[in-house]
Amino acid sequence: MGDKEAGKFEMIPGIEEPLTADVSPDVAEVVEEFMSEAAEQNEAAKESSEALPGKPLPYISFENVSKSFGDLHVLREVNFCVLPGETLCILGRSGVGKSVSLQILMGFLKPDAGTVRVAGEDICGFTERDMQKIRRKVTMVFQNGALFDSVTVGENVAFPLRERGDLGEEQIQQVVKGLLEMVGVAGMEDLLPSDLSTGMKRSVAIARALSSQPEAILYDEPTTMVDPLMGQLLGNLIERLKRQLHLTSIVVTHDMRFAKKLADRIVFLHEGRALFFGTMEEMEKSEDPILREFFSLDELVLPQ
Repeated sequence: MGDKEAGKFEMIPGIEEPLTADVSPDVAEVVEEFMSEAAEQNEAAKESSEALPGKPLPYISFENVSKSFGDLHVLREVNFCVLPGETLCILGRSGVGKSVSLQILMGFLKPDAGTVRVAGEDICGFTERDMQKIRRKVTMVFQNGALFDSVTVGENVAFPLRERGDLGEEQIQQVVKGLLEMVGVAGMEDLLPSDLSTGMKRSVAIARALSSQPEAILYDEPTTMVDPLMGQLLGNLIERLKRQLHLTSIVVTHDMRFAKKLADRIVFLHEGRALFFGTMEEMEKSEDPILREFFSLDELVLPQ
């Protein structure tokens, strides 16, 4: 992992503890070095994306993107962008194309029209081999975790580390242990995914995503079907990852409280279109009747 000094990734005011606060002393140094390396890479990527000083280009953008399945128009000329280090939340009712947008970004689906840019590259014409390079920079945490069912939790998290080919086995095991402790599932290396709850699977999926040292993480409904405590823990973790590792993030969610906690900006999808794109504050001030109805329904489901 190089000769960089350990423990130097940036602490941001308001985030009380570093990501490695709960990591065991026996692996802390290796894990801090690993996370510091990731933070430095992401900061360098952010600086290199600046068209002018202080004016970064979007890390991810949708430009007039459309997608249909037969007669069902899921996305209709959708536009939004995510700046480096920013968190975008995608909101909207079920079936409006939130998860489809993530699948397009990962190359699992191709848009029918429009341009999709990731890390400065138009990926619409990319082959599967081309997309493998993008997926080294951008990874996704699926609703079900998408873990390898036939191998242990530890082997799941170790998989991207082994792909690197530059780490010794002892380093790999230390990083795996530290990442699992960071995401709140310490000591579960030898369990199978089938032994875990839904929330724990998502925590392990985040640990596996982090082990690839990505520049961006896409989260598909991270708090769906988890208890409120686990939802709060996942929200805190995602926020700390953004601030301390400079990660770019897109979070698909139906949870307004979750979005208020995390989002720098919001895109609200309705009937295949981006009805709103801006900050949460701007969205709350909007007089659009569809947005007002969405807020009203949310208050009924989640009373203050």
